[in-house]
Amino acid sequence: MKKLIAVVLCLVLALSCTAVAVAEELSISWWGGDSRHEATQNAVAAFEAAEGVTVKTHYAAWSGWEETMSGSFVAGNAEDVDMVNWNWLFSFVDENGESYFMDLNEMADTIDLSQWSQAMLDACTVNGKLLALPNALTGRIFYWNKTTFDQAGVELPTTYAALLEAGKTFQEKLGDDYYPLALGAYDKMILMVYMLESKYGKAWVVDGALNYTVEEIAEGIQLIQDLEDNHVIPTAQTLAGDGADSLDKNDKWITGKYAGVWEWDTSASKCQNALAEGQEFVVGEELTDLGEFKGGFTKVAHAFAISRNTQNAELAAKLINFMNNEDEGIRARKSEYGIPASAKGLALCKEEGLINPTVAEANGKILAWCSFPLDPKFEDGALKNTDGVYQEVFEGLSYKDYSVEEAAQVLYDGVTAVLAK
Repeated sequence: MKKLIAVVLCLVLALSCTAVAVAEELSISWWGGDSRHEATQNAVAAFEAAEGVTVKTHYAAWSGWEETMSGSFVAGNAEDVDMVNWNWLFSFVDENGESYFMDLNEMADTIDLSQWSQAMLDACTVNGKLLALPNALTGRIFYWNKTTFDQAGVELPTTYAALLEAGKTFQEKLGDDYYPLALGAYDKMILMVYMLESKYGKAWVVDGALNYTVEEIAEGIQLIQDLEDNHVIPTAQTLAGDGADSLDKNDKWITGKYAGVWEWDTSASKCQNALAEGQEFVVGEELTDLGEFKGGFTKVAHAFAISRNTQNAELAAKLINFMNNEDEGIRARKSEYGIPASAKGLALCKEEGLINPTVAEANGKILAWCSFPLDPKFEDGALKNTDGVYQEVFEGLSYKDYSVEEAAQVLYDGVTAVLAK
């Protein structure tokens, strides 16, 4: 009997230890390039050491990531802590209209919410619930491979007209494989809106309704088509033939044949780090000949949320606070997520020189220039995904399936349908 009791006690103790281990296990998901992956893994490792816990990681490049995470939230098996795109806070809801993310106001005793401005908190608050905490504010700007421009004998463009001229010179002096700029479908969409806002001085969407006519949209699409016609950007067929999931993985970018990107300042590091040795990566300027207004928008770049299905909200909240507000987490992430939105994170990064100067330069130019708001549905999956409206419009235009006027109508109808949902 004594032996039996001893065995039972050992089993009880083992089960108790297992329960503790499970309770102290956490998971986190994010997307990005190699430099962000490394920085986040370093932050997670520091957290594991500080808390004596195990954190499982799930990460990849952006391509296909939104679809993957959408499926995880619907299935109820998403990670405890999740990097989210800003529009997910509005679109990732269940059949009852309830968010897949928990209200972080409930974790105010664990997360120092005072480190974020009220405006940033408001941007991530839906129906009174704080669904995520921003990593950074971001916007789009041009980045150039100065080495290739120098080889072509071309000054870095500061006007749309100069960009058109650069395309012709690249082709003549460097060959058909060289382009000043490379744009995917979503890049084209954001650039088109930037150019239209610069001309007309009005936001893309106002009060939930598209604020541009089909004719005005056709003007913007023509500007994109002119870039392709003047050898500024490769065709959609050329990009598809390159066989790369993203530009930073494209050999033509790596070797300098594609000499420019239109990218978020929070994501530019992956493009910079991918370049072959000897390539000079520089921040460009806003285009000054598009109109009298300063087009473009800024937004919450991305944020961290806690899944409503988490079994350990307290530990998840500790991880978010650690990455944003505690010295070790801040040092590990540096500016790989952009210029830190957390006041403490920003102060420490400035004090210790942890901010990538290229990111800082780009962010400063963007925040000083962009003056229009972003509608949450601009990045809706039905528009932005690889099978979405933006892809259909700009790929169809490039493949000559649509005329400029037809593409404008398809875009107008597609955006209007999503806004009406």
